Amino acid sequence: MASSWSRLRAGAITLTLFSLAHFLVDVYSGSLGVLQPFLVARYGLNLSQAGLIGGLLVFSSSVTQPIYGYLSDRYRSKLFSCLGPAVAGLFILGATMAPGYGALLALMMLGGAGVSAFHPQGSSWSTSGMRGDRGGWMAVFISAGTLGMALSPAFFKEVIQRIGVDHLVWAAVPGVLLSVVMLVIVRAPGETGPRKVRSFDWAALQAVRGPMTILYLGVFFRSAVQVTYGQFLILYLSRERHYSLSDAAYLVTLYLSFGAVGGFLGGHLAERFGAKRIIVHSFLWSVPCMAVFFLVPGPVGVASLILGGFILLFTIPVNVVVAQQLVPSQAATVSALLMGFAWGMAGMLFIPLTGWIADHASLHTALFGLLVFPALGFVLTRRLPEDIGR
Repeated sequence: MASSWSRLRAGAITLTLFSLAHFLVDVYSGSLGVLQPFLVARYGLNLSQAGLIGGLLVFSSSVTQPIYGYLSDRYRSKLFSCLGPAVAGLFILGATMAPGYGALLALMMLGGAGVSAFHPQGSSWSTSGMRGDRGGWMAVFISAGTLGMALSPAFFKEVIQRIGVDHLVWAAVPGVLLSVVMLVIVRAPGETGPRKVRSFDWAALQAVRGPMTILYLGVFFRSAVQVTYGQFLILYLSRERHYSLSDAAYLVTLYLSFGAVGGFLGGHLAERFGAKRIIVHSFLWSVPCMAVFFLVPGPVGVASLILGGFILLFTIPVNVVVAQQLVPSQAATVSALLMGFAWGMAGMLFIPLTGWIADHASLHTALFGLLVFPALGFVLTRRLPEDIGR
């Protein structure tokens, strides 16, 4: 009994540490949305160049995640996840002191590497000591990150007002301190002897390539909206709807916060109603809600945007848990494919493309047009097996 309680306590401490780290990592990676107006003004950038910053950060922080997932599954070094908060904070926020546009891009890319290294191992190790309701525990970990991303605009708006952009790197201190604590406390799950180098199990991935492909494309379509809106909504609200920067930051924080709540709720709903049903209905109902935002100005449109974001993000923990159940031997790798690679490919493509369309038309047109992708996600994910995730 004492041994079971000790394991449960250790599992809860691990989940808490990784959830806090996920929160901070995503706070730092989400800072670019509120930093962009300052960077555009400081470096004299057009929207295409601003989009390139976002696309490069997404590439570094997300597209490269399968590499770190593979290395994590193979070597199981805690450095991948434990150093993530410190590296992300120091380099992403340090980019505000860059002497030029080239240095800014380089620092953003280095900061993104910390984000990328953290996520695959974090999603694999965070719930390893918990028992029962895997979707619910995964929802805690993932929602912590989504909440960090959500609070990032308002947090950095307040920090910038108090200490200025030039001193923003001081906000990396919590990440550095948490990295130190994790290096001391975190242990690899189930590690009782010398660490072994493990081979990569391609056969396990090949056996489930059909549903994994559908899950991947579903995340890609969702991320086309999620990541691009996170980068451009503040600019859109301030430039084309004439919100103050403060009001725009708080509105985007509210929108993303409801998305975090949606992700937490979605993980629990999937346990009760099934993964496929939650994924399909998330795509189905998010599109009309978010479309109202672009068609109806004022409070009704804003409320519809928030509701649409809430519904759209139901699927974040659901997709990851289903993928890990399909290929348990490569948990970090498949988590990276869905949490990082799909997100990153969508961001790399659609952030610069949205900036280019905005330069030639408007941000309204570019952002509204992205809603075609959740509609495609609805059509595609209906092909998932009925019993997937059960």
